Amino acid sequence: MNISYELARECDRPLVLAIGFFDGFHRGHREIARQTLRLRKPGWRSGVLTFANHPASFLRPGTEPPLLCTPEERLDLFATAGFEECFFVTFDGDIATLAPEAFLNILIERLGARGVTVGTTFRFGHKRAGDVALMGEYLAQHGAELVPVENVRDGTTRISSTRIRGLVADGELAQADALLGGTGYEIRGVVEVGAGRGHALGFPTANVRVPPKLLPKDGVYSAVARYDGRDYAALVSIGTNPQFDGGRRTIEAWLRDFRTTIYGRELALRELRYVREQRLFASVGELIEQMQHDLQAVAYPSYG
Repeated sequence: MNISYELARECDRPLVLAIGFFDGFHRGHREIARQTLRLRKPGWRSGVLTFANHPASFLRPGTEPPLLCTPEERLDLFATAGFEECFFVTFDGDIATLAPEAFLNILIERLGARGVTVGTTFRFGHKRAGDVALMGEYLAQHGAELVPVENVRDGTTRISSTRIRGLVADGELAQADALLGGTGYEIRGVVEVGAGRGHALGFPTANVRVPPKLLPKDGVYSAVARYDGRDYAALVSIGTNPQFDGGRRTIEAWLRDFRTTIYGRELALRELRYVREQRLFASVGELIEQMQHDLQAVAYPSYG
């Protein structure tokens, strides 16, 4: 996927374009992607226009939500969805003050858009003055097509990034994964050198660098860990290690049937399922006993 950090492109081939922030790239976003790719004609390209930063970080600093995806994760999701180009631009004063018509002119004249897909509630331009009706009329006048995509629902409730963030924060990862689609919520990070307590306790763990994104509530989770193209059953601890007077939030993963040292390598954790809260035990021995019990969450299945 070709990535551009400005609203310009050198390619003169017609473009079909999805527009949105797409945090999490949930099932609703995936439907927008699907409709975008359907617009392509032979020789046309598909693209996505999004922002590297949440617009609220510029418009109302400090009020922006914690995100489901890092920028790198969003880009990977776009590429996996089949987009050939991504306009990954910073939301700043130049963008925020664009009149709706000026924004639409950029789509046509600079980007060569001949088809655009957005959600039906999409707003754009200075003070969000532009809506889908204005966009459709403008694009039609310039020989381009607009496809407004209705909200995708789970039962009677609209699927949204806000809703999924609440589920992740509450540790309801099975529900979050169902709304996200694909591989669901994931934590990726480089494995760093930790305090080494896991080895002493008989549970050597990989200390995953905490990514700049929304994490589930503190606790112990079962999970699937992926390293070097292979999956491993895992237990994951997210929290501040109260047993050892910890103050910094960490992510520690114990992988079943894994004995390799992987410092400096990336580990991906998915299918996280809440097992128990993080708490202070009366003794280290009691902690070890609890950890032995936790292993049942990733125990080998019985075939008897």
